[in-house]
Amino acid sequence: MQFDDDADLDTSEVKDVRGSRVPGGRATIGGGAIGIIALVLGLIFGVGPDQLGLTSGGDEPTTASSSVAQVDQSCRKGSDANTRQDCRIVAVVNSLQDFWRAEYARKGMTYTPAKTVLFSGRVNTACGAATSAVGPFYCPADRQAYLDLGFFDELRTTFGSSGGPFAQAYVVAHEYGHHIQNLMGTLGRAQDGRTGANSNAVKVELQADCYAGVWARHATTSPDERTGRPLLTRLTEADIRDGLDAAAAVGDDRIQEKFQGRVTPESWTHGSAAQRQQWFREGYRTGDVTRCDTFRR
Repeated sequence: MQFDDDADLDTSEVKDVRGSRVPGGRATIGGGAIGIIALVLGLIFGVGPDQLGLTSGGDEPTTASSSVAQVDQSCRKGSDANTRQDCRIVAVVNSLQDFWRAEYARKGMTYTPAKTVLFSGRVNTACGAATSAVGPFYCPADRQAYLDLGFFDELRTTFGSSGGPFAQAYVVAHEYGHHIQNLMGTLGRAQDGRTGANSNAVKVELQADCYAGVWARHATTSPDERTGRPLLTRLTEADIRDGLDAAAAVGDDRIQEKFQGRVTPESWTHGSAAQRQQWFREGYRTGDVTRCDTFRR
């Protein structure tokens, strides 16, 4: 996975609040056993913590900026994205927004961008307060994706993913899949309270995986609107395998087997390892958003 060394990164699309003091501090998710339960329940790679009742009880969303403003100072060029993890996330977000902006324009529509918030430890959002234990998530109420970069170590050490830069890109692309669903009005289907392999909750997550695959198919040809050149210049089959491996690592069956010692399909909220890989592959193989209708297939 390689970015154009000379490309300018747009750090305005990423809010870096790492190191900020979170007002209130009443997040109801902790580490240890509670964090494990949250992971087993399947918020990981999901949408806001309010879905599981993991809210702060009234705290305001975090608005403070990091005292060191890491990405603003350090992530200027594509070359930075090729050497720094946080800058890589900036570049992936830029690439995703370029693609979805162009995809919407092609259909005569206007894309509403979403920011990604980098945090450490815990964060307050319009969907409630959460800690790093919940994994990456998208909050539809404020249209922002939230990510603690430490999760990528967990993805490798706890969940057994092979890791790699594109595994990280897949995670971010999945959250932007939720943003597209929010804009299209399909995200709410996951909130009918049902679980299981054929539930709407699972179909929403699989569709987000498919959207991530569609972006991956076009990422090296979709031009940056500022330069006319693709920001991402190389994506190999090895990169795609890393993405598929990450998708499988967070399948409901894999997580349940690891943390509760048995697989209970009736409680799935995100889909099995095989399902998640299947739908990422579908998006990547076709590059066609219309092929991502998991609700009819």
